[in-house]
Amino acid sequence: MEKTYNPQSIEQKHYQKWEEQGYFKPHGDTTKDSYCIMIPPPNVTGSLHMGHAFQDTIMDTLVRYQRMQGKNTLWQVGTDHAGIATQMVVERKIAAEEGKTKNDYGREAFIDKIWDWKAESGGTITKQLRRLGASVDWDRERFTMDPGMSKAVQEVFVKLFQEDLIYRGKRLVNWDPKLHTAISDLEVENKDVKGNMWHFRYPLADGITTPDGKNYIVVATTRPETMLGDTGVAVNPEDPRYQALIGKFIELPLVGRRIPIVGDEHADMEKGTGCVKITPAHDFNDYEVGKRHQLPMINILTFNAEIRDSAEVFNTNGEKSDAYSTELPAQFQGLERFAARKAIVAAFEELGLLEEIKDHDLTVPYGDRGGVVIEPMLTDQWYVRVAPLAKTATEAVENGDIQFVPKQYENMYFSWMRDVQDWCISRQLWWGHRIPAWYDDQGNVYVGHDEAQVRSDNNIAADVALRQDDDVLDTWFSSALWTFSTLGWPDDTEALKTFHPTDVLVTGFDIIFFWVARMIMMTMHFIKDENGKPQVPFKTVYVTGLIRDENGDKMSKSKGNVLDPLDMIDGIDLESLVEKRCGNMMQPQLAAKIEKNTRKAFPEGIETHGTDALRFTLAALASTGRDINWDMKRLEGYRNFCNKLWNASNYVFMHTEDKDLTGVAEFSLADRWIQGQLQQTIKTYRDHLDAYRFDLAANTLYDFTWNEFCSWYLELTKPVLFKGTPEQQRGTRQTLVDVLETLLRLAHPMLPYITEEIWLRVKPLAGKTGETIMLEAFPEVDESKLDADAIADLEWVKQVILAVRNIRGEMDISPNLPLNALLKNASTEDQRRFNENQSFLNSLAKLETVTVLQEGDTAPASVTNLVGKMELLIPMAGLVDKEAELARLAKQAEKVAKDLDKVTAKLGNEKFVGKAPQEVIAKEQAKQQELQEALDKIEAQQATIAAL
Repeated sequence: MEKTYNPQSIEQKHYQKWEEQGYFKPHGDTTKDSYCIMIPPPNVTGSLHMGHAFQDTIMDTLVRYQRMQGKNTLWQVGTDHAGIATQMVVERKIAAEEGKTKNDYGREAFIDKIWDWKAESGGTITKQLRRLGASVDWDRERFTMDPGMSKAVQEVFVKLFQEDLIYRGKRLVNWDPKLHTAISDLEVENKDVKGNMWHFRYPLADGITTPDGKNYIVVATTRPETMLGDTGVAVNPEDPRYQALIGKFIELPLVGRRIPIVGDEHADMEKGTGCVKITPAHDFNDYEVGKRHQLPMINILTFNAEIRDSAEVFNTNGEKSDAYSTELPAQFQGLERFAARKAIVAAFEELGLLEEIKDHDLTVPYGDRGGVVIEPMLTDQWYVRVAPLAKTATEAVENGDIQFVPKQYENMYFSWMRDVQDWCISRQLWWGHRIPAWYDDQGNVYVGHDEAQVRSDNNIAADVALRQDDDVLDTWFSSALWTFSTLGWPDDTEALKTFHPTDVLVTGFDIIFFWVARMIMMTMHFIKDENGKPQVPFKTVYVTGLIRDENGDKMSKSKGNVLDPLDMIDGIDLESLVEKRCGNMMQPQLAAKIEKNTRKAFPEGIETHGTDALRFTLAALASTGRDINWDMKRLEGYRNFCNKLWNASNYVFMHTEDKDLTGVAEFSLADRWIQGQLQQTIKTYRDHLDAYRFDLAANTLYDFTWNEFCSWYLELTKPVLFKGTPEQQRGTRQTLVDVLETLLRLAHPMLPYITEEIWLRVKPLAGKTGETIMLEAFPEVDESKLDADAIADLEWVKQVILAVRNIRGEMDISPNLPLNALLKNASTEDQRRFNENQSFLNSLAKLETVTVLQEGDTAPASVTNLVGKMELLIPMAGLVDKEAELARLAKQAEKVAKDLDKVTAKLGNEKFVGKAPQEVIAKEQAKQQELQEALDKIEAQQATIAAL
C-alpha cells in the first residue's frame, strides 16, 4: 500500500466497483433470513446535509452488518417529489430564464418542464449518497411520482374513499397566501416577534349593561382585521364579571352584526380582558369554540389574504348559510390583510371604541417555503378520517409489534395518536399526484382510477362533461405508502413477500407523526399477512436527534453555521467556505457577521478528512435519541484513527508479505492475549450494534484498534519478530494477519472504504478468495481463542511496563536509559510472570536487571509504583540530578500556579459569572480543576525528589 493514508485516492474507485458488480443487491436466497431498510426519501430538490449524513451512516452500518451475516439484504433507495419545493424551483427557473410563469405554460406543459428539470438536475442528492458510501440497491431506486408509485397512490385513495375514510369538506387549514396552497404543520415555521394587543369595545345589544354599569365589553385581539368575521364572544363560565352576560348579544362594530356571548373554558380569566372574540373561519382555536357552540363561520379573506368584496357564510358543517349577511364595509374591500388591520384600528379609534393598545410578544406562523405569514383559511379540502386507522396503529406499539429506540419516543407517538385529527391531504399545486376525483356540472363527485372507470362505474354518458379535481395530494400521502409501494404493491410481488415487513426505520423525532405514524396507519390498513392480521411496516423505529453546531445551536443558513458533510470529506479552503456561507446573503450586516465567525472558526478552511472519518465520527456521537453538538476535533481525531489503522496495516505487511506463514507455529503470550481481546471485542461490538448503541460500538472498535492492537500488540511483536525462533516468528506473523483481517471485517460497516482497500491486500495472506470485504462473513466469537490465563498474564505485563514508564515520565528519565528494578512483596505468581516475560519487559520497559527483595531487605532511595499488591521500585541513585530536578519542578509549579490563580480570579468575578454563558463557565471550571490536579502532581514529585 501507499505509505501515507489518502482517502481521496481510494474511496470513489471502490464505490464504483461495488455498484457496477451489484454487491449492494439482495443475494436472492430466500431460504436465508431477509433484512430490509427503507431510506427516508429525501426531497428531489435537496442536497446532502448533516442530518442526512447522520441517518444514512446509521442505516448503512446496519445494512452492511446484516449483509455480512449472510442475510438477503435490501436497502431500498428513492426520492420524494417534494410538491411545493420542486414547483417553486421550476417556477423560479422559468421566471429567471424566460420571464414566464407556470400559467403561461399551462398545467400539462409546466409539468413537462418539471420532469425535464428532474432529468437534468434532480439527481444531486443521489450522487451525494454515493459519496457517503451508501450501499443501497440503485437498480430498485424509486421516485414518488413514478408510474408504480402513482398506481399505488390511486389504489389507496379509491379504496379509502369507498370505505368512507376519505371525504371532502370545508375546514380550516394553514394557508400560504403567496403559494396559494394549504400546507402541513411541519411546513410552518413559528417565529417570536414583538407585536401589539388591541383592546376594542364591543357594544352590548338590547340595552344590556355589565354588572358595573357599562354598556360594552372589551375584547383583546392581536389580529384586528379578523373582527369582520366575528360570530361570537366567549367568556369563561366561571368568571363572575361576565356570568350574567352569557346568552346575551353584542352589536359588532363596523358591520352591525348581532352576535352571541357564549360561555367557554377557552376564555382565560387571567389573560387579557377575559373576553375573547370568536372568528371560526380565521383561527384554529376559534374554529373549535365555534363548533362547540354551533356558531356560523364567516370567511372575509380571499386566497391572496385580501378583504373580500362580500363574505362567505357557512354553518358549522361547512354548508352555505344565510344566518348572516354577506356584506362587508366598502372601505375595507380589497385591502391587503395588514393594510386592513391599520384601517380597522383607525375606524375603531374614530368611533371611540379603541380602549388601548399594549405591546405584546407574539409567536407568528410563517410558511417555510413562501416566507410569508400563514393565514388560517376556510377552504374545501380532501381529508382522511384518521381515527379508525389510528386505533390499530396505536395497538401495534402498545403490544410491542413495533418498538421505538429510545423507548421514550413511544410517549410522543401515543400523545398524537390518542388525540388524532383528520388529515388534510389536498394541496393546491400542479406538481404531485392529481386527486382521482371528477365533477359534473351539478357538482356531483365521482372517484375512480381514471375517467373511463368513473364513467363506466357510474353509467355516465360520453357527452356529459366531467372535470378532474385540480388539486394534488400532500406529498406525505404518497410517502405514507413507502414501505409497501416501493416493493410493487398493489401487485402481489415476490419483493413484497420477501422484504415486508421491513426491519428498521431510521428517522428524526420531528416527523414521528407526519410520516412514521401515517406509514403505520396506512400499512396496517392495506397489508395483511396470510392469516389476515394487519402487517406492520417495520419492527423498530430508531429515532435520531438533531446535529447542532459546536455551541449547541441549530444549524441554519441564516445563522451561517451550516456544515456541509461533503466539505468535511473533501476539504474546502477558507475563501470558498466564506463565499458558500455568505454569497447569497441579502443582508450585508448579517453576511459580515457570518464571515467574521467563519474566519474565526476555520482560519485554515476545512482539511480533507475522507468519508470514513466522517462516518466514524457520526457513529461515535450517536447516543440514542440525543441531539449532537458537532465537534471538529472529534472529526480530526477519527481521521487520525484511520491513519493509525493504515500505518498498523503497513507494519503487518512489512513483516508478513514474502515471509513464511505456514508450518509449525509457536504463539507467544502476546499472540494469545490479542486473540482473546479480539474475541471480547467482537462480542461487545456485536451486542452494541444489536442494541443500536452505535456510539458504544464505535468506542469499542476504537479502543481495541488504537490501544490494544496498535499501541500494545504491535510493540509486543517486536521482540519476537527481531529475536524469536522461526516457530515463534511464524506464530506472531500468523496472528498479525489473522487479527488484522478479522478487525477489518469487524470495522467494515462503519469504515467501508479503508477496510476494503486494506482487506484486498491482506486477503491472500489470510487465505481468503472473495472479491470484496462487504460480502465476507461478519466476525463471530470463537471461544477457543479466549485464553483467560494469557489475558491475565499479559495485563500484568502491561501494568509493569506502564508503572516503569510512569516513573520515567515523572522523573524525566530518558525512555532509552536501561533501569534496574526492585520488587517488594512479589508473590510466586509475580515472580513467575517476570521470569516468563523477560523479553517483553526488557524490550518495552527497558529493564536491565530485576531483583526480588526478601523480607527484611532495605531498599535504596527509590521511586515506587504499585502493580497489584507488589511494589515496583526504581532506585534513583545516578539517575536524577536532585537540585536540577527540584529547580525544574519549581519553575513548572510557579507557571501552573500562576495560571490557576488567573482562572480562580475569573470564576470569583461576579460580573463574569453573571454574564458568561453556562458552557463558558463550565469550560473555565474544568480548566481550574485540571490546573489544580497538575499542581498537586508536581508537588508530589517535588516531595519524592526532596526525599532522595
